[in-house]
This record gives sequence, structure tokens and C-alpha cells, in this order.
Amino acid sequence: MSWFPVFLNKWYAAGAAALVIPALLILYFLKLRRREMPVSSTFLWKKAIQDLQVNSPFQRLRRNLLLLLQLILLMLLLLSFSRPVANHRPPPGKMNVILIDRSASMNARDTGAKETRLEQAKREARDLVDSMPKNGTAMVIAFDDSAETLQPLTHDQAALKTAIDRIEPTDRVTRIKLGYQLADAQMNFDPEQYRPGIDPPDVYLYSDGRASDANDVTLRGKLHFEKMGSDKTGNVAIVALSAKRNYERPTEVQVFARLANFGPDPVEVPVQLSVDNEVVEVNGNRSQSTFLLPDRWDRDERDKYEHNGGRAELNSVTFNLDVTSSAVLKIEQMKRDGDGLFADDIAQVVVPPPRSLSVLLVTEGNFFLEKAINQLGLKNPDVLHPDVYESLSTDKRNRYDVYIFDRYNPKVLPPSGNFIYFLNGKHGELPDDTKVKVAKTPSGQTAYLEDVGILDWKRDHPILKDLDLGKLYIAEATKLDVPKDAEVLIDGLKGPLLVMNRTARGTNLIVAFDCLQSNWPLKVSFPIFLHNAMQYLAVGSDMDVRQSFSPGATPTIPRVNLQRAGNPAVVTLNGPEGPQKVPVPATGDFALPAMNRVGLYTTSPPIPQYEQMAVNLLDANESNLLPADHAPGDINAPVEAAGGAKARLELWWWIVAFGALPLLIIEWWVYTRRVYI
Repeated sequence: MSWFPVFLNKWYAAGAAALVIPALLILYFLKLRRREMPVSSTFLWKKAIQDLQVNSPFQRLRRNLLLLLQLILLMLLLLSFSRPVANHRPPPGKMNVILIDRSASMNARDTGAKETRLEQAKREARDLVDSMPKNGTAMVIAFDDSAETLQPLTHDQAALKTAIDRIEPTDRVTRIKLGYQLADAQMNFDPEQYRPGIDPPDVYLYSDGRASDANDVTLRGKLHFEKMGSDKTGNVAIVALSAKRNYERPTEVQVFARLANFGPDPVEVPVQLSVDNEVVEVNGNRSQSTFLLPDRWDRDERDKYEHNGGRAELNSVTFNLDVTSSAVLKIEQMKRDGDGLFADDIAQVVVPPPRSLSVLLVTEGNFFLEKAINQLGLKNPDVLHPDVYESLSTDKRNRYDVYIFDRYNPKVLPPSGNFIYFLNGKHGELPDDTKVKVAKTPSGQTAYLEDVGILDWKRDHPILKDLDLGKLYIAEATKLDVPKDAEVLIDGLKGPLLVMNRTARGTNLIVAFDCLQSNWPLKVSFPIFLHNAMQYLAVGSDMDVRQSFSPGATPTIPRVNLQRAGNPAVVTLNGPEGPQKVPVPATGDFALPAMNRVGLYTTSPPIPQYEQMAVNLLDANESNLLPADHAPGDINAPVEAAGGAKARLELWWWIVAFGALPLLIIEWWVYTRRVYI
């Protein structure tokens, strides 16, 4: 890059000069058409002789100020037509791919910058398009964790710049693999590419390089990394958030948040919690304080800091509060001075209204099971004999959250709910609509297993978390036929013992044996299993409040939730991007549009469990605003720091404004005054 000007249209300007300069000179050789006029004095003959001499085609041109001024003016105009530029890099090649990062980190505003990284990238990409050669083509691809081609290969510079202007920011994370794949696919349409002796396409990547898959991608073109961002930019981010209800005290919610400092210096950060935008005070304070060391520091730097008397890092906060109704909890870090990114300063979680579980146990009598249910702290759990259950009215039968059928196959089931079945060994039966079936012998009898031990169980599943089932012994168990879409949670030495499957009616948890035919009721794991199972079925797979979505998520709403909302024909998703109306299909589940920005989204009409949805960034890699040192997928690609040098500085308008226009005024004055030298 150099301040020495480069002429982009020099050959066009040379051709124009070859035409217009001789034309101007010829005009001065042309003879004037004179007419006879009487003169009053021979003094005027001298002027007539001069005109005669100038218009003689073979006469040497005399000095003429007007001709000199016009020649200089014409040369200045030709010079501006040649498009001289300074601060010029080598122009793009014949075929170019423009990749622009629109992820969350590109919304950062670096220290001292007047525009975001994305705005700067778009401006520099437009400059690149302007500097393309006349026969050059380019395409525009925008990417975050997805990618889309906004403009296929074209010579039309206006179309390319329009596509660049259309790029909208998102709060999604950065993955570049799809962007590179789109670039490769589009470049393959040109049969001349990748032949011997043909220069590879130029790929211009405008990004801060913070791609989570940077080490897993490759690109065939000639990559130029236009690095956005500054390593001096600070950013404090919320990188983890969780909220859980206390099962025994449904109104109590514990909120935990972890923060990280991606700036260059240690910082003290106040953090506050608000419920429906009302700040919660803890011990009389409106915030808790954390102290964060720079994430970019290695272990040696941290040890040196602490050895010199520095404060110990405290990177998390915990809040405990009572929430007696539905609410939106918001964690917010309050140190905004010098903070480069807003999207990770706030994290929200939606708390549905608390409810005490309503549980029905249908059994002919089971001391251990009844005792375990009563010890869970549930509000008025019901225990009914099978005959009483079958005689219940529809309204009374349908009012429970969890149904437990002990050695009993119900004749009538509620239209929806969560069900636990304890089968009766050799007499085990299941309702017809469950996907899991009881295996039959050739004679049509229930197949069963004897003397069964435990082979393995899913230790990471919420229902079986922290359980030790290694010494569980079962005398008799029903043999099950398990479909592929069902989940086996406990596997016995002779067959599955605990299976979960979902149907249109609800969730089924099937225990293949009678607990009285085992030593399980004597184990500590038995009441814990019931506790976890009912909380899982009634609350959800994460066993806590409604957790947030990541930017770009497209939640799928089950058909049963749409039915509870009255089967609307159109659902409106309201959020930071504005209202989006989406038609609802007549059958099957329904997917909402992508939620690309952080914030709170709502559905209209309200759909149960999807009335309010929080979208949080919570991604340490994306919040780290330190630009990458090398290009993703090509460590040898040339790196051009943003702001290090301009793509070019156009000089033609300076020539016109400060050269041609003043000279034109002088030429006009000479012509009107008839000044000669």
C-alpha cells in the first residue's frame, strides 16, 4: 500500500486524450469566415493581419494564452478521467467472493470507533466492489452459524453493493463452514477455475475471525482476511445462566450466573437481578459485585497478579428469591463504560407460574409405593382403587398432572397427561396406544423374565441422576418389545426394565416389573427415582424453569399445545425483530421462525409453554472480541487489519474541484477580456 497514485482507467484516459487534444489544436488551425467591414483607421489592420496569420493551416501557432489554458484544463479533466487513487491495494481479480460476517461479535463497537464492525465491513466491501476491474465478477455471501448467498456471481457493481447493504446484523454465533461451502459451490460454476495456469478466485473475508469451527474448515480460493476489530476493546459478558425451582417449595427460585472479562484489564462488575423489570434488592443492595481477571491472561499472568497482592477472581453470582407468579427474571451486568458488545450484557429466563404437582396413584394396595409418594411433600396426592378410578367422572379423572398405575391396565385414560406404569410380571399389560408393547409367547400369553439383574442404566438422564442401581435384583419382569423411537433408561441382563416413550397423549414411563417383586423399595434410590420421575414428567427434561433459547433457534410447538391455544390459523411471533406472522399447518407440529436477536419473544395468541421465550447469547467464544491472528481455515492467508489502510482514496474529484474548476474560471475571464500574450 502506498500514497503514490495508481490510475485505474489509464488506458481509457489515454484513448480519450488521443482524440480530444488533436481536436482542440485543429480548431485553432481552422480559418475564420470573415466578412467585409469598413474601418476608420489603418491602426486596425494589424489585428486583421494577426487573424489571417493564425488561421493559415501551415502557419506556426503563435503564443495564445487561451489555447494554453484550454490545453491545461483538458489535461486535468483527462487526468481525473483516469481515476487516480492513493492508499491503493492490488485490485481484485477476475473472480471474487465477498464473505461478510454478520454474527453477534460483529455488532461490537470498538474503542473509539463510530461504527460497528459490521458497518465497517460493509463499507470496506463496497469500496472493494468499486475497485473491481471492468471484466471482474463477484458474489456476496453473508454468514453467522448459517450462510446465504445474497448475490450470485455478477459484473453488476450496483447489484453487488445493494446486496451488501441488505445484510442485517444477528446475534447468532459464528461458524464459517457453511459460508466456505457456499463459496466453493458457487465458484464451481465457472469452468475456467482450477485449471492449470488460471489464477484461483479471490475470497475476501470480512470478519473478526472468531469462528468456533475455525480449525475444521478449508477453502480452495485465494483467501484475503480483512480483520475487523481491535485487541484493545473491552467486553464483560454473561456466559452462563440457570434458574431452578425448589421442588418442595415451588415458590422459591435460585438463579445462578457466571461472567467473563474479555478485555485487557481486571475489572470490578456490579450485577443486578430484576423481576419483570423491578430490581431485586439483596441485603439492602441493588446489586452484587464480581471481580473478573482478563480471560486472555494465561495461568502465569494470573499467578503473578495474585502474588503481587491482586484480588482473587469472583466470576459468578447467585440469587435466591420467591416468585409466586409467572415472571421474567433478568440478570444484567452494569459496567457499560468501555464495553464493546451489548448483546451479552443481559440474560433472561422465563419462570412459569409455580404449581404443586397433582398426582394420582391407582393401586389395589402397595405399602412401599404409597409410603414413597406420601414422603415426597406433594399436596394431597390421591390413592384410588382401580374400580374407583374407572367410576370417576371425566372432569375428575382429567385433573391430575401425573398418573401412576400399579399393576393395573386402565380401561379409560385422560386425553393427555404423564403416566407411570408398574407392570405385573407375568401378568403385565399396557394400554393399546403405547408404542411399547408387551411381548407375547406363541400361545398368546404374556412373556416374562425371571431372576433379572441390572446390566446398565443411563446415568446422565435426569430421572436416574445420582442413582446407584448396581445391586438391584428383580424376581420377575414383563418382557417388552421396544420400538426404535423409545428410550431405554435401565437395561437388564435379559431385557429392558425401564422404558420411556412419547405419544400424542403424553409421556409414558414404563417399569417392566412389580416393585414388590424386587428389592428396590428397600433401596435409597427408590424414593429418589420417584421424585426425579415425577418432576421430569411434570416440569420438563431439564427439571428447572423454562430455559432460554440460543439466537437462531426455531422452537417446534407440539400439536397438543396448539390445540390448547384453540388451533389458531396464524401465529404471530413478537420480539426484537418486530412482529412475524406465520401460517399454522393443519396437521403436525409447528416450527416458529428463527429468533435471531437476543431478547424476549412472545406468541399471539399465547400458546401454552411458549407464551414468553427468552433468547440469550451465553457464548464465551462469541463474546470474546479479541480478533483472530489468522484467517479461519488458512493460517497463511494475508491479513489486512481494519482501519490499517483504506482500500483507496479517490483523487479525481480533488483534481476537478481544485484544478479544473478554478482554471475554467480563469479561461472564461481571459476569453471575455480578450487577454493575449
